[in-house]
Amino acid sequence: MSATEAPTYVVDERNRVKRRHDRGSYDHETVHRLLDAAALCHVSYVVDGLPYCTPTLFWREETRLYWHGSSASRMLRNLSDGQPACLTVTHLDSLVLARCGFNHSADYRSVMAFGRARLVTEPEEKRRALVMMVDRFFPGRTAQLRASTDQEIKATSVVTMEIERASAKIRAKGVADDDEDYALPIYAERLPVHTVIGEPEACPRLLLGVERPANLAGYLAERPLEEALAEAYAEAYARG
Repeated sequence: MSATEAPTYVVDERNRVKRRHDRGSYDHETVHRLLDAAALCHVSYVVDGLPYCTPTLFWREETRLYWHGSSASRMLRNLSDGQPACLTVTHLDSLVLARCGFNHSADYRSVMAFGRARLVTEPEEKRRALVMMVDRFFPGRTAQLRASTDQEIKATSVVTMEIERASAKIRAKGVADDDEDYALPIYAERLPVHTVIGEPEACPRLLLGVERPANLAGYLAERPLEEALAEAYAEAYARG
């Protein structure tokens, strides 16, 4: 790759978009942008010959992904030696109603990331990761909190995976019928879908005088969640 080319993940049979390859992207900028605007992912592994898929919060540092779970999790206990894994995120942007069932669809932006997942066992790396598990979403929040106890840290597993391969797939086409079908007297439309933040609901057991911290100001009612998440990510890592 020359100095003028944008960083791109290696493309091979594992991550190449096979159906509608024109919708595929492999550059770091596109893949990372979609990852950083998401909070929830699904991670797939094979454990003892059986497939499992786990929803979990996650975050990215350069080309490395992190997620967490209970130390009692059978799946996470099987990751100590670096098991193949696939992490996916999807942003649903619309539902598409066409003039035939075959052309009904959805607009979306998605990522599949492949690598070998391993448990984070080095104590300082784990503690730092547990800080970022919170601060990646709410920059500066850990410093405002009661410190986690050793038992709480022990009860939480952190998993990391270097992204070896990745692909993004994006559909932003709306209604796309066959040309001859546009002459049919059938209603068609695109239904935009937006995930927005609701009105914050303060804990009813807050002590008198405890105010909402200024560093949560980005999480405003009616703001798109992915916008707030992407902003929080940029701020959290700018501080580092």
